[in-house]
Amino acid sequence: MPVAVFQRLHDVAYLLRAIARRHQQRLPPVQRRLRRGKRAPHERIQKVVPVPRARRHDAALDDARVSRDFLDWRDSMAHTPRQADYAWMVLMRLLSWARARGLTLYRPPERIDRLYHADRSEKIWSEQHIAAFMGVASEPLQRALVLALETGQRQGDLLLLPWSAYDGGWIRLRQGKTGRAVNIPVTRRLRAVLENTKRTSTVILTDSRGRAWKPNTFRRMWGIATKKAKIADLTFHDLRGTAVTRLAEAECSHAEIAAITGHSMRDVGAILDKYLARTDKIALAAIAKLERGKA
Repeated sequence: MPVAVFQRLHDVAYLLRAIARRHQQRLPPVQRRLRRGKRAPHERIQKVVPVPRARRHDAALDDARVSRDFLDWRDSMAHTPRQADYAWMVLMRLLSWARARGLTLYRPPERIDRLYHADRSEKIWSEQHIAAFMGVASEPLQRALVLALETGQRQGDLLLLPWSAYDGGWIRLRQGKTGRAVNIPVTRRLRAVLENTKRTSTVILTDSRGRAWKPNTFRRMWGIATKKAKIADLTFHDLRGTAVTRLAEAECSHAEIAAITGHSMRDVGAILDKYLARTDKIALAAIAKLERGKA
């Protein structure tokens, strides 16, 4: 690595550490918990370029070449494109937060193409997939699937979801990623699962010992169950897209879907563009409407 580039990253990494600490201190407690175990962007840089704690370079981000250095850093993780895109997103949000609070004049670049591109329009959990999973998974994992499918929420939020968020008719939570408050009416299927679940912890989703899941353990056990059920190329996150798709198939409007999942109206449209496969159910509904119009 050229000395000049090393020095810029060296200086920037120290500044990012200071910014990240201030940002972490101002997060609501629930968002702090969600970030446990995740490597912060300044730590990712520090992994490549060790930074002494005693130095400070407030002008590090004023160098016009630093954006190129950031992109080179992201591209160094191109072998894991989703991780690289996520690291870039977190870094830019952190810098935007710092700029809004007068901590830096750095302006994040616009319109940077993602490294990861995938068409998940057909990555939907079908009834056959769900039945296969329920047939081999443990009760705690079955509970997690139903909770995700019936609420459309992210894995991180569901693993932290407390029993106090459920009142028998509604689930009320604040999403960790967006901070958006969501009130979700509980379906009959989900209510039956929750009412028959023994409360052994403050959170709803627990492992076989009745303890709150550790995220890495949950992901590992989920992967084992999907492999056992012979479900390939479907992730837990695809349950969120599946929930949106099921609501759309039930002829819910974008506003109704957003009220349940917590997405913005624009995001609902984008998700449906990505996830809403041209299923037989949708095609039949379209033809039925056409036939009614001809009658």
